Amino acid sequence: MTVDHLLAVVLVSDAERAERWYARLLDAPPANRPMPTLAEWRVTAAGWVQVFADPDRAGRSALNLAVPDLDAARATLVGRGLDPGPVQEASKGVRLCALRDPDGNVVTLIGGFRPVY
Repeated sequence: MTVDHLLAVVLVSDAERAERWYARLLDAPPANRPMPTLAEWRVTAAGWVQVFADPDRAGRSALNLAVPDLDAARATLVGRGLDPGPVQEASKGVRLCALRDPDGNVVTLIGGFRPVY
C-alpha cells in the first residue's frame, strides 16, 4: 500500500468557532473547505489537519505538531492570544508544550522531534 497524504482529524462541536481557533493556531485560513462541516490546513508537503464538526465525538482528539523551535512557537502562540502550557522535558532531548482548543481537544507542540531516536 502506498500513502500519498496523511490527514489528522480533529473533531469539534462548532465548525465556525473551530475554524477561527485553528486559523489562529496555524496562522492561516483553511486551504480547503470541501463542505460546511470540514476545514483543512496543509501543514507539510503531504500532511493535513482536518477540523471536522462532529458534536457527539468533539473534544476527544489529540493533535501533535512537531516544530523546529519549541520556545519560539510557544511565544508566537501566546502572541496570538492562545494559552499554551509550560514546556515539559520528555526524554532523549524531546520537549513538549500542550494547549486545548475550545472543545478540549489537546494540541501538543513537539520540539526536538526526529524520525529515529
